[in-house]
Amino acid sequence: MNVRSGGPVAVTKHKKMSVLRKLLITFAVLVLLGLLWVGYAWRLMNGAHSSVPASASDVGIILGASMWGDSPSPGLRERLDEGLRLYQEGKFPYIIVTGGLDRADYKYTEAEGMRNYLVDHGVPASAIILENKATSTYENLLFSREIMRERGWQSAVIVTHQYHGMRSLDIAKFLDYTRPALGLTESRTLQMKYHKPREVLAYTKWKLDELLLLTGLK
Repeated sequence: MNVRSGGPVAVTKHKKMSVLRKLLITFAVLVLLGLLWVGYAWRLMNGAHSSVPASASDVGIILGASMWGDSPSPGLRERLDEGLRLYQEGKFPYIIVTGGLDRADYKYTEAEGMRNYLVDHGVPASAIILENKATSTYENLLFSREIMRERGWQSAVIVTHQYHGMRSLDIAKFLDYTRPALGLTESRTLQMKYHKPREVLAYTKWKLDELLLLTGLK
């Protein structure tokens, strides 16, 4: 009489090993795709560069960052100083400062703190428009676009840090800005070992959000 070795126990073990092998292969593929995506996003991020046109744009948009109490943080001051430099060079006659309230106990929104800094450095208050609601880069650019449309402005220079330029430009194009330009500054105060990996994650989240927005799911 022939007896098949192993019987049902061997078959069950074989199935479990097969499932485990498929799971490991799937995991390895996902890790590889993730690494490829990170490399791609990192390359895009590092490739962002200033593109301020020779002729004046209608407005400069300085994207908000954190406040330290009543004053802009060192990182935000870097963006403000770049915007101030471009304004003084005649690259735009008006500035939109955009950013909401960081904390309920803070006296100023990001936009108000930015306005105060620019006025202290010689920019007339009449040249500064506040956008006080935004809590993200997408909202910074969405609400600033609404201000531009209300005033009939077409062209804008988006002022931010170099590592943040790729995502900012991508969002501006999604929002149908007309040939948006970038005014970028390198940071001497922010820790790039933290901010660049964080920006890759933020860019990944934005691309997912973009897909949801395009499909009407968000």
